Amino acid sequence: MSTSTVGESGAQRVRLRTEPQADRPKILEERRRFKRIDVSLGGRFMGEKTEDEYPCEVFNMSPGGMAVRAPFSPRTGERIVAYIEHLGGLEGRVARTFEGGFAVEFKISSRKRERIANLLTWYSSGGHDADDRAHERYEPRITAQKLILPSGEVRDCRVIDVSLSGASIAIRLKPEIDSMVILGRLRGRVVRHHDRGFAIQFVSVQDPDNLARTFG
Repeated sequence: MSTSTVGESGAQRVRLRTEPQADRPKILEERRRFKRIDVSLGGRFMGEKTEDEYPCEVFNMSPGGMAVRAPFSPRTGERIVAYIEHLGGLEGRVARTFEGGFAVEFKISSRKRERIANLLTWYSSGGHDADDRAHERYEPRITAQKLILPSGEVRDCRVIDVSLSGASIAIRLKPEIDSMVILGRLRGRVVRHHDRGFAIQFVSVQDPDNLARTFG
């Protein structure tokens, strides 16, 4: 039926029938974009109703959200802030809870979603170290830095390599895993020890210009 032989109400009915057809490719594209995959990423989170931090493990993730195992579950609809290894800070709202954890719908920028999508692509491909998946590391020009330990003590250290998400540090001391330190002016969490010192993950992904000002 052509639009010239129907009234306004008929034209509206035709448009209503055809609009879902036109939207269908976009819906399918979003579903593909937010495909979830199984992961194993450690981290911590804090809800808006408490100042306490809780450990967590992300076991399923997409650029749109994540499923988390944790000893405490915030209420559905509550806003949370999480710091997840290799991704830094993520914000979102609790979409649902289940026994032993909860699911989060992200409230993040498109740039952060793209970072997550890239990381998940590498994660699902296999055969890569997690640090390589996150950001490329390089040897800094300014290697000598000050390190503030959890006790507040300041020590000299040498930066072996650095990326937008973390750094490897040469020093005799080895703070406990998951403790917070400050390298230069950047806060980070100790994620592992190695034969020359330890590695940290910054609490948030750094801007390349800011990284260059600190490490050259």
